[in-house]
Amino acid sequence: MTTARIAGWFCILAGVTPFAAAQNYPVKPLRMIVPLAPGGAVDTVARTLAQGLSEGLHQSVVVDNRGGGATNIGTELVARAAPDGYTLLLTNSASVTNVSLYPNLPFDFRRDIAAVSLIATTPLMLVVHPSVPAHSMRDLIALAKARPGQLTHGSAGISSPAHIAGEMLNTMAGIKITHVPYKGGGPAIADLLGGQITMSFSGPLNALQFVRAGRLRALGMTGSTRFASAPEVPTIAEAALPGYELVGFFALFVTAGTPPDIIARLNAEAVRTLNQPDYRRRIGDSGAEIVAGTPAELDAFVRREIDKYAKLVRGANIRPE
Repeated sequence: MTTARIAGWFCILAGVTPFAAAQNYPVKPLRMIVPLAPGGAVDTVARTLAQGLSEGLHQSVVVDNRGGGATNIGTELVARAAPDGYTLLLTNSASVTNVSLYPNLPFDFRRDIAAVSLIATTPLMLVVHPSVPAHSMRDLIALAKARPGQLTHGSAGISSPAHIAGEMLNTMAGIKITHVPYKGGGPAIADLLGGQITMSFSGPLNALQFVRAGRLRALGMTGSTRFASAPEVPTIAEAALPGYELVGFFALFVTAGTPPDIIARLNAEAVRTLNQPDYRRRIGDSGAEIVAGTPAELDAFVRREIDKYAKLVRGANIRPE
């Protein structure tokens, strides 16, 4: 018997149908799992969305950072949670990369996690420490060829968008820049600012403030077009590597088996939040494009992304470290 059916029978035995339970939802605070450390772009988006959901649901939505395991630790908590809509997952594309990267996970993202809404998509900004003697993508590639394995790129963890972006750079440019995984984008940026690592593919949400302050240098964007808030930064494709493109995403999920009415309520509140000018500004000003939609649209999007990242993982021979 599936978890969803067990939950349904429990409601019936208690004299409450799953539909009635959904009608009364929510009656207590919700927990939003962020499977990365505080301080990164995912964490920022999560806290912004949690505030909007709290207002619409009239219940607290508490952000719970569970970094580690390349998002797998936090994701498993949601996969194993009761399917009642009180445990949410706000994650990025690392979770779909992991489907291909970790074939023996104790959960199946496609089976155990249910879509609520896509939140936004965003390119990454490649930034280097000012001490790095590279002022363009071509300079960086030449430097990496002269110092194979000596340059380092930090990411929010194995299989994170930044990790994949770095491996794509290695493969397409024929270079070797050593990957340094962290438990989130915040710690990676902190070490980059301190000069402990050479570079990072960071969400513009984090990087641009340090670029403006002169503490980091931007060399390229991973998207297909230039970043509107920093049009002087070329795309990596136009600067050095035609065909290079990678865009990350933020999305909201719940445990599979959660009643459809509850998923619909969460989706409606997420879309309402993202349509409010203040929340759109707080997320969108960083370069993230708001793309809130239906659960079915996110489910289809995730399945396409799983197929795309499977090809990237195989092509770059990416393995857990």
